Formats: sequence, C-alpha cells, structure tokens
Amino acid sequence: MSTQLSEEEWRVKLTPEQFRVLRLKGTERPGTGEYDKHYEEGVYHCAGCDAPLYKSSTKFNSGCGWPAFFDAIPGALTRHRDDSIGRTRTEIVCAKCGGHLGHVFKGEGYKNPTDERHCVNSVSLRFQKQ
Repeated sequence: MSTQLSEEEWRVKLTPEQFRVLRLKGTERPGTGEYDKHYEEGVYHCAGCDAPLYKSSTKFNSGCGWPAFFDAIPGALTRHRDDSIGRTRTEIVCAKCGGHLGHVFKGEGYKNPTDERHCVNSVSLRFQKQ
C-alpha cells in the first residue's frame, strides 16, 4: 500500500530538511547525519512513512560520510536511473511513499555479500531499536 500525500501535507508532516531531502531529492552534507556512525541493533525506517527499510545487520562503515548499507529489506526500495549530475547513478526511494533515500553504488570493492553501497541520507531515516 503506497502513501500518497499532497505536497502541502508532506510539508506539514516533515521537518523542512526532511522535506528537502525526501520530497525534493536533496542531499544532506556528508558527516552531518545522526546515523552515519550509528551501530545499534534494530531497524531503520523511512522518516516519511515509517516503512521498514534496512536491518542494522546490513549497515557498514564505508567512510563516505553517510550511512551505508549493503542490502535493504526485500521490497522496501525502488531503484531509478538518475542522470541529474551529468553521470548515471542509481537513485533509491522508499517503495511505499516514494521518498528519496539516496543512491546505490555497485562494484566499489567493499567486502560485503552484495558488492553494493546504499548511500542513504540520515534525515530520510528513523531508527527503531530491537
């Protein structure tokens, strides 16, 4: 089931920074997000609609300045081609509400089971301890 809100409803529900990132496809500055160096056990949810996105067991320290995960909860994300900066990247959004999470990069040599780095904005996430 998808979460469909009007732009005004999203503006009321989200903080200005969450709205800029989740709805306008912004990016938080590297190293500023609360979850970059966060390693508690639990689940990371979408800050927009509360859909579960990532288990903490898939989070790793990539050194990129944003939270990094190697895999999402099955069905939690949708991937889109993104040519917005003059080169092709893969954007990841919440499958439930369409909120922008970040980008996924493949083949960078990180030693994880998928050879992927999901580079996610902290402001797009809400953590729930287990």
